[in-house]
Amino acid sequence: MSDPSVPQYPGAPGGQPVPPAGAAPDPAYPGQPVAPMAAPPKKSKAGKIILIVLAVVLLLCIGGSAITYFAVRDTVGEVIEATQTRLVTPDTIAGRDLNADPEFQSLAEEMGAGLAADVPESTSSIGAFYGDIEQENLVMIAGVSGVMADPEQELADATEGDAMGLGMTNITDVDAGPKGGTARCGDADLEGIPGGVCVWSSRGALVLYVFYFSTGAEAGAALVEIRDAVEQTS
Repeated sequence: MSDPSVPQYPGAPGGQPVPPAGAAPDPAYPGQPVAPMAAPPKKSKAGKIILIVLAVVLLLCIGGSAITYFAVRDTVGEVIEATQTRLVTPDTIAGRDLNADPEFQSLAEEMGAGLAADVPESTSSIGAFYGDIEQENLVMIAGVSGVMADPEQELADATEGDAMGLGMTNITDVDAGPKGGTARCGDADLEGIPGGVCVWSSRGALVLYVFYFSTGAEAGAALVEIRDAVEQTS
């Protein structure tokens, strides 16, 4: 005899209860398969990187708007040298190889192209990633070259307050190296990823780079090495 506590449905094979169409899985219906719970999607680290890329490009485009060509008696030599400054993308930076992942290469190309389009008077622009996000040694670099009317103001605009929206703290001046100019580095919260951000500005270039999974002090220690690798004078 069937159990009166379990709903019965016409045509049920062997007298087994059959759930209504579209019914949710229920222990009341023996033999009904239960769909496994889908695992929540992992938050993409690369997605976080995209947000940082957008912030950096916006920052440098704003800063690049101050690029201009001019000649003042006291700075003629600086201006001539600045017009000869070019930024390049070396094969390695700070011991990290150029990242060949298609997603990061695409982001890098967008950075470089975006800067070139938004700063038409620039003489060069770069965007690149080095290292590997899974190994937590990723570095991003972006910059433009051209004659800067006020390099110190460019640096201030890039680092004072929370110019990039990266939650930067512990911002300090660092040695910009023998090529001159000024530089600052600081700690940052990169969408939940700790990082170090550095910016250098000179008469001929404005460049920013990010050490993910790192600190401003560690990023700053590599500034002169990185600048020598990417900033050249023809």
